[in-house]
Amino acid sequence: MPNIWAIGDVQGCYDQLESLLEHPEIRDDPNCKLWFAGDIINRGKGSLKTIKRIMELGDRAITILGNHDIHCLAVAAGFRKEHSTDTINGILKSKYRDDYIEWLRHRPLAHYEYDHLMVHAGVIQAWTAEKTMELAEEVSKKVLRSNSWQQKLADVFGNEPNYWDDSFKGSKRRRVVINALTRMRMCHLNGSMDFAYKGAPQLHPFHHKEKVLPWFELPNRKTADTTIVFGHWSTLGLLIRPHLLALDTGCVWGGRLTAIRLNDRKLIQIPYFEDSVEALSPKIWTVKNS
Repeated sequence: MPNIWAIGDVQGCYDQLESLLEHPEIRDDPNCKLWFAGDIINRGKGSLKTIKRIMELGDRAITILGNHDIHCLAVAAGFRKEHSTDTINGILKSKYRDDYIEWLRHRPLAHYEYDHLMVHAGVIQAWTAEKTMELAEEVSKKVLRSNSWQQKLADVFGNEPNYWDDSFKGSKRRRVVINALTRMRMCHLNGSMDFAYKGAPQLHPFHHKEKVLPWFELPNRKTADTTIVFGHWSTLGLLIRPHLLALDTGCVWGGRLTAIRLNDRKLIQIPYFEDSVEALSPKIWTVKNS
């Protein structure tokens, strides 16, 4: 495996992203690859600069879509409004808006390589890695890259159904796929997704009764032997297991921007300091083996 750094949710934290890219382990290795686990924009104050910077990385970077990236596409498509906490206005008002939107909607929903499957949120219990990739490509082709992508994307927004069935067709089928890959956290034991809860797993009111579990702890999960890299769940935080790498460490909320090198699991974390030059200082870099 070449040197690949998987990176958690950036969410527009441009200064921290730049500091990460300037870390010697990454800066001095121009052949290393960078895998971004989605939600590269929104909430942080540097969304426009962040998308520009990641686009400039070209083939060095693989970026999958997260729910905030898809929200930006939905606003651009005209069927969703910006939230008061959004920071995507600079992208949408830019004279290069069309370039950014075109680039975003051509990003994949999943990436599988070197026995590592990267998604933004999670993987349905019944899906293999191969099935996940097939379904992700189906949504990309039929929805995001469609000539009528605005309407196709509008058709897959919603919370129902919140479970998977192989018999699902059309927009119902694709809605489950996009929700699982970009929004899933906790699930009921029957595999249905709980979209309302966003907190830490152990604080869910039914977790102690073992009626709901994090998606990755459901029994008989078909990707149990595939290493899954994901973000999305800042209240879960950094979680490193033999076949699981959770990398959203809440940089935009004052936490850290996390990157992990897949071949040896060396960790880099960049703390967030609002309006502080310390965010770019090498002295705050932490690199360690897990």
